[in-house]
Amino acid sequence: MNNNSLFYFTFCILFFDIIDRNHKRVFKINVNLLQLMMKEFDGILFLVVGNSGSGKDTLIRALVERYPSDRKQILTPKRYITRPPSETEDNISITPEDFRKLAHNGKFAFEWHIYGLSYGVPIIIDDWLYSGHPVIINVSREIVREAREKYKNLKVIFIEVPFEVSVKRLKNRKRESRNELKQRIDRARTHQTYEGADFVVDNSGLLKNTVGKLMDYILMNVKESTK
Repeated sequence: MNNNSLFYFTFCILFFDIIDRNHKRVFKINVNLLQLMMKEFDGILFLVVGNSGSGKDTLIRALVERYPSDRKQILTPKRYITRPPSETEDNISITPEDFRKLAHNGKFAFEWHIYGLSYGVPIIIDDWLYSGHPVIINVSREIVREAREKYKNLKVIFIEVPFEVSVKRLKNRKRESRNELKQRIDRARTHQTYEGADFVVDNSGLLKNTVGKLMDYILMNVKESTK
């Protein structure tokens, strides 16, 4: 190797070393900025995910009803959904136009779009979490990554049921159109597990047993603060 080649080789090593160190520095700065932007409240946020028909809403209602009265109340918001009102859901029905207005004005903590519908979680959950209340919400697993980037005190719970059970429950509730029912069944078939969960609970048995397991997990993570 002549002197010119040696000089060029040495220059390349130094050049790429500088680039590598700068990239690491920029990456570290970006990570620190994300951490500073994260919302950290006294209350903990529980996101409940699972296939349609897994019983998420039923579990959440039962858990809220049976939550210990000597603990700070666990709260669950009504979601905004661009679907006509239903007796089987305790949500806020909203037109697509009004949904877009609320989203544009920052009224949602999370929003997602699936099966031709739009879902929104009201930003009031931040006030509840700030006050130290635990909050539990039925959400799509599609927003979990975004949620983990926004909220520091957060746990994801996956409700697991056999595919056949999901299908039976979906058909029995008679809420979806034929096309939407097919979409939900097809999705359930390919989404039987979820690796992004902090806790997995089976909901194919007795409701009280599942609620008991869910309650134990939540109380284990919630600060022992009273009202």
